Amino acid sequence: MSLEEISSTATRLMDEGGVEGLSMRKLAAELDVNPMSLYHHVKSKEALIELICATTAARMHLPPDDGSPWQEQVRAMALSYRDHARAHPAMWTYVHNHPEAIADRKLALWQALYRILRLAGVPEPELRRTSDVLHAFVTGFVIAETQGHLPDGQEEIDRTFDTAIELIVHGLAGLSSG
Repeated sequence: MSLEEISSTATRLMDEGGVEGLSMRKLAAELDVNPMSLYHHVKSKEALIELICATTAARMHLPPDDGSPWQEQVRAMALSYRDHARAHPAMWTYVHNHPEAIADRKLALWQALYRILRLAGVPEPELRRTSDVLHAFVTGFVIAETQGHLPDGQEEIDRTFDTAIELIVHGLAGLSSG
């Protein structure tokens, strides 16, 4: 049994039943192992959830460093984050309530965002603050969307998200030129 197998199965259980629907016993039953054997890989349910957050974030499709304009990469990153959050709402609700679960700035998610922000001209000392603001902005949008606080209809919500991305792009452009 690998950490990847544990994480994938736990993610599926969390997607199906939320954080409260995930237990070490349920996970062990799904993996057809003794529950105690899971503790050789993860020390607690909290550690399991952090593993899920890290491995799920690592599976997120991140824009490649392919020389495309930073504006396109920002759009791709925001869309990927949103799609991922919508695919795993229980996990992203958990992350919103426990930001330390993805706080490790060595995660590919943060490294890709930092790379894009550098391309946009964000000064090195401002990377952390700018990335935190963008993360809060997009996370807030996703929460508003999943909680039904946006206009009805997926097409209108998508258009609203496009407007949010344009605000991000123009804000970053203004930040780097100011």
